[in-house]
This record gives sequence, structure tokens and C-alpha cells, in this order.
Amino acid sequence: MKVEFRECDFFDVWIWLEFSSKPSTAEQQYVEEVFNSWFLLGKLGGFNAENMQVQDTGLDISYMDYNQDAAEDTFIALMHNMSEFEYEGYWGRCWFDLGTSDAVALDVLINALDQLSKDYVAIERVIFGGENADWKIPGTKRATVVDRDSENQYN
Repeated sequence: MKVEFRECDFFDVWIWLEFSSKPSTAEQQYVEEVFNSWFLLGKLGGFNAENMQVQDTGLDISYMDYNQDAAEDTFIALMHNMSEFEYEGYWGRCWFDLGTSDAVALDVLINALDQLSKDYVAIERVIFGGENADWKIPGTKRATVVDRDSENQYN
């Protein structure tokens, strides 16, 4: 699976997937579950690189002292919105407002998509940002967004 980055704005970014073949309904469900799970973790502040106490400790975490005060003193890192996943032929895409989440979120997604590609759905490329010439972004650039809290749609 090839990973590419185009112009990226964390508050207005499209993520594109190019599949090896047109994904089946079951394959689409796998992809959407990965993105929905990733977004939920981001919405809950899971991608906060400022608070990586366990990672920073190293391999021996036995009896580690977790500093809750330090965790609460970090800047909030929340994703804000995502659109519904869309498909057209061999392509899939989804729009995100990644908010103040850190770039570690993208590494986590890339790792998950790489394994998904090996085990379930053959993904040729993942592209962050930009636009595909043959599949234009809606006029406002942002897709119709689903507010995951109230399930109301807005632009």
C-alpha cells in the first residue's frame, strides 16, 4: 500500500483510498469501521502526542507511575467532524476536520489501513489531502458532514 500526501489542512482534509478492485459491500463495511473507530478515538482525544507517557517510558512499563496531573495539563487534542464515506469505482474518500488532534493520528490510521489491506481489502494507495481530477470535491470543499453527537446533517 502506497501512502501519499498532497496539500493538507487538518481542519479540511480529504482522505482518498484507491482499491485494487471495486470494493464489495462487505469490504466497504470493513473500511468504514476502521474510519469510524479511528474518528471516535480522535473525537475522544485519543491522539494527543503531548501525553504519551506510556510510549515515552519504553518497553518496561511494569509498576509505571502514570501522572494524571500531567495528562490533564496537556492541550486538548480533539477531532471535530467527518463526512460519510463515499465510493466511486475503485476509489473511496472521506472528509475530516481533524481539529487539534496530533499527526500521530495519521500514523495510527496508516498502520491500521496497511494491515486491513493485507488481511481483508486490497488497498493500492492512501492519499491525504488534495483532490482527484476525475472526482471533484463538492463546491464548498467540505462534504455534507454528519454531526456524530446529534446525527443531524449540515454543510
